[in-house]
Amino acid sequence: MENNSAFNRLLEIMDDLREKCPWDRKQTIQTLRQQTIEELYELTDAITDQDWKSIKEELGDLLLHIVFYAKIGKEQQQFTIDDVINGICDKLIYRHPHIYGDVKAETEEEVKQNWEKLKLKEGKDSVLSGVPVSLPALVKAMRLQSKAQKVGFEWDNAEQVWDKLKEEMDELHEVVQESNPDRIEDEFGDVMFSLVNYSRFLKVDAENALERTNKKFIRRFQQMEQMAATQGKALDEMSLTEMDALWDEVKKSEK
Repeated sequence: MENNSAFNRLLEIMDDLREKCPWDRKQTIQTLRQQTIEELYELTDAITDQDWKSIKEELGDLLLHIVFYAKIGKEQQQFTIDDVINGICDKLIYRHPHIYGDVKAETEEEVKQNWEKLKLKEGKDSVLSGVPVSLPALVKAMRLQSKAQKVGFEWDNAEQVWDKLKEEMDELHEVVQESNPDRIEDEFGDVMFSLVNYSRFLKVDAENALERTNKKFIRRFQQMEQMAATQGKALDEMSLTEMDALWDEVKKSEK
């Protein structure tokens, strides 16, 4: 099969690099860790931009890292790439009894709830187990809420979440008047957590939405810098009113 041929080619190249390349030979799971994180973020950037060419390239880079870890695992007599692949195959079959067994699951929510029940049977001591500690806080909030929702710990509708968000914002406003940094940070976190929850009810990816806004801000700010430069000015030489006028002009040009 073509897929097997391509994958075997990658495995053979990995063997060659590990044996013959001084850099590849020196790598460990620890030295690869940060690079893997960077590769994953490059993939998420490409996904946000819907850049299919880059998505394809970044998936290749990530696949290389998976093969690299498996190669080191084999050298350390811990596992092989076949163990990795068979492990995920076995897990997928076990966690999809509605496909490979006699369990009924007609909706997406039923599938998710069954998934969490099976994970608890596997020895997880909490529904929230499995959320990586080192996840960025915004992504972690999304995952925690999603897992809690699977056991029914969830608001009934978006209007209830919106009311909760307004309640949290009022509490934040109250503690701001007290000038207590610790309480302000605590209440600010509650607002953000509620806002993430609201995004879920709106079917919005909060992380991706914020990243899109980050990119939009960068684009508009840099255009504003260019416009100021054509006027022979730098932004730090302009008043806020002047900069705001440039900002509005940039926004109008995008419509």
